[in-house]
Amino acid sequence: MNAHVQAPRSLGVRADDGIARGAPLLVMDNISLAFGGVKAITDISFDVRKGEIRAIIGPNGAGKTSMLNVINGFYHPQKGTITFRGQARRRMRPHEAARQGIARTFQNIALFKGMTTLDNIMTGRITLMKRNMAWQALWRGPAEREEIEHREAVEQIIDFLEIEHIRKVPVGRLPYGLQKRVELGRALAAEPALLLLDEPMAGMNVEEKEDMSRFILDVNQQYGTTIALIEHDMGVVMDLSDRVVVLDYGRKIGDGSPDDVRNNQAVIDAYLGVPHE
Repeated sequence: MNAHVQAPRSLGVRADDGIARGAPLLVMDNISLAFGGVKAITDISFDVRKGEIRAIIGPNGAGKTSMLNVINGFYHPQKGTITFRGQARRRMRPHEAARQGIARTFQNIALFKGMTTLDNIMTGRITLMKRNMAWQALWRGPAEREEIEHREAVEQIIDFLEIEHIRKVPVGRLPYGLQKRVELGRALAAEPALLLLDEPMAGMNVEEKEDMSRFILDVNQQYGTTIALIEHDMGVVMDLSDRVVVLDYGRKIGDGSPDDVRNNQAVIDAYLGVPHE
């Protein structure tokens, strides 16, 4: 992969929210989530600072994906407060999350398999489109100009992710690693302030992981996008992340720099499978 690829100049995060780099962009305060009698998350608090890459790690069943689902509104916690871009609320609704600048990828790829790469990425622009359905149906004047502008933005993302050769290919025909890259492109098309990545390296070989790691770093450093990611590959986590929060059985057991977490005995025990008393 070309390590010197530049992010599209016209793309980036949405309008400035007045939050300084390094200040909390997202704050999860005493979040608890249960399904019937099963507690998925119990009194977890952490923040994500603007401009950082924040990893959420833990063994299977620790509550990591449930936490991402709370952040972007798929799950509603029974307790706690979510503060995003200075606005506090008990729960986030999916459409609110999307419009306020939260985009995500999924553990299991969620693309439109019969649509091309270009059209899949284009769907990420929906929340940025200003013309209503009537204008879109007519496709004249302002609607046509808006469509052209959004397509230009999508083409820049395609160039950035080095997937020009598959732009017209239905994604169902693509190998797994390229599908993952298309899903990242769709999330980037929304110009998110916060990008949630759920196991972006899952199922990839070493070369694909190296490529995806480079793209994630470029998105963070060149787009200025804040990233929260779930990942099981500890080498990737330690190399990419500014800070790491560790969950186990729905509780937080560690939080800090990669070095802090690496030397945390509770984290070591959780990953080594030390019996819980």
